[in-house]
Amino acid sequence: MIRAFAKSFPSRLLIAATTLLPLLMSAPARAEEPEWRTAVALSGEPRYPAGFPHFDYVNPAAPKGGEARFGVEGSFDSTNLFLGIKGTPAGAVAPVYETLMTPSLDELDISASYPLLAEAIRYPSDFSWVEFRLNPTARWQDGKPVTVDDVIWSFDTLKEIYPTFTSYYAHVVKAEPAGDRVIHFAFDAPGNRELPSIMGQLYVLPKHWWQDADASGKQRNIHETMLEPPLGSGAYKVAAVDPGRRITLSRDPDYWGAKLPVSIGSNNFDRLTYDYYLDPTVMMEAFKADKYDLRAENSMSRWVTGYDFPAVRSGQVIRTAFPRRSTGIMQAMVPNLRRDKFKDARVRQALNYAFDFETMRRTLMHDQSDRVNSYYFGTDLASSGLPGPDELRLLEPLRGQVPASVFTTPYANPVGGTPEAARANLRQAVKLFSEAGWTIQNGQMRNARGEAFTISYPVQSEGEQRTVIPFSKSLDLIGIKLDIRIVDSAQYQNLLRDFDFDMVTGIWATSLSPGNEQREYWGSTSAKIPGSRNITGISDPAVDTLIDKVVYARDREELVSAAHALDRVLLANNFLIPQFYSTDTRYAYWNRFGHPAELPKYSFGYPDIWWYDAAGAAAAGLSR
Repeated sequence: MIRAFAKSFPSRLLIAATTLLPLLMSAPARAEEPEWRTAVALSGEPRYPAGFPHFDYVNPAAPKGGEARFGVEGSFDSTNLFLGIKGTPAGAVAPVYETLMTPSLDELDISASYPLLAEAIRYPSDFSWVEFRLNPTARWQDGKPVTVDDVIWSFDTLKEIYPTFTSYYAHVVKAEPAGDRVIHFAFDAPGNRELPSIMGQLYVLPKHWWQDADASGKQRNIHETMLEPPLGSGAYKVAAVDPGRRITLSRDPDYWGAKLPVSIGSNNFDRLTYDYYLDPTVMMEAFKADKYDLRAENSMSRWVTGYDFPAVRSGQVIRTAFPRRSTGIMQAMVPNLRRDKFKDARVRQALNYAFDFETMRRTLMHDQSDRVNSYYFGTDLASSGLPGPDELRLLEPLRGQVPASVFTTPYANPVGGTPEAARANLRQAVKLFSEAGWTIQNGQMRNARGEAFTISYPVQSEGEQRTVIPFSKSLDLIGIKLDIRIVDSAQYQNLLRDFDFDMVTGIWATSLSPGNEQREYWGSTSAKIPGSRNITGISDPAVDTLIDKVVYARDREELVSAAHALDRVLLANNFLIPQFYSTDTRYAYWNRFGHPAELPKYSFGYPDIWWYDAAGAAAAGLSR
């Protein structure tokens, strides 16, 4: 399961029995009439029963008011958030929109979902379809009701225009009315336990607004970029847009869902302001100058050395680390398998031998990060050792289609860290290149046709460049030139969408309940779809088979075994050169906020359940 398709997209979900809603004569025929529920979970029972007052982790009496300011690296040229392959959309407009259901932040099964736009959900025991009953009070920000037609149009449109949704909802074949406020989604086959839950993650858009003209009389077109403030149903409206620079959101005083149990204690700020910065160094200096309020620090070097400024020493800026419990991470250098030079797994393995992580960890990261060794790094979904009996039942039918090492050798990254180890690893890299038909000729790695092995590596920032330079220097020792180019955000997105690169840095986050999003990450079909998350270009029948085992797992035990098996096969193919990550997320923020004494287990909760603390800000000398 994927929480949302962009980092800045907050999402939320509910289930317990209520009375059945009689269906109209036009409703699709079905053999089973399951009960309506007010929450759903993939494994076990949802934590919160029908009629719960609010999530346990919120402060229901949190004060409303104040402003939360954000710094965003990059720029934007569109407020059309859902346009998949055009422009650079502004993630800042995400709070405008809502989904049918919304998750809690304190359950092991983070797919546990509760009502938002929908007031109830039901599906049969074979998971062959799902229905949602809309909340009759749900309204767009212009006061018009959210309708079944809006939901169906949103599903059809988003599946058409956005590659993530095209893949994510590939097995949902139809959306149709099933009653006055009921939407029926039909699936192409039974047994996919995740589909009812992920349909609850569907973002619902106002059909009437998109099919109307804007203030200038121009017809809106969801297939095109725009800079008009969009209309949604969420707690925040877009108040102002400064193209490429700033977006300001204001809390809607007439928000229809303010008293829902999933809303109590959240949406506490009157205003959310997002400032965009093209230069990460300037962005850091802006934080030090109190131009925005909180930053998640992903540079270990900067975390150790860059926060010795007066506001930190005085306590006006708080530094803290929050454990990353909700997602498995794969961060890696990504060779584009669509390029002939990367098709041989020995070449890709050789590139891993040339990456001296241990030296880089010591010199650049102050020993603060760990080497990624799983596609689900940091979770119980990560494989280790040799496959056990449950995994072997999945892997044995694929013997001969997957690397033999899956059965005989636990995956391990090469270990450097000393001159001796680094030289030994480079010798192994040269050996692997030789086996794949590449040899060093007059100081350059070349194939039998005399073609030099070169790598073009676009990056978006100097920080990313610093992590690639050591790899470039290692490759230079074996006759490979790696050309690092800093490109702007729009150009970088275009390169990714068109798969027009040799190698890039990629990161994939997977929830504790992986499922249909794995098809977009690693599946053969998505490898051919421009703009998909399968930027690697993985197209492997055995991988596809194991993705299906993950998707169709019947319980948590089967899911973990299937994820382990898939992880092993992905690792053994050396599709990626794993990089590094931390099991903690590090934050620094200006001390003018309050938050619940105990944050939810699976989220830092900012800004959703934080609030502006006027008294605390005054005491810290930070009133505004």
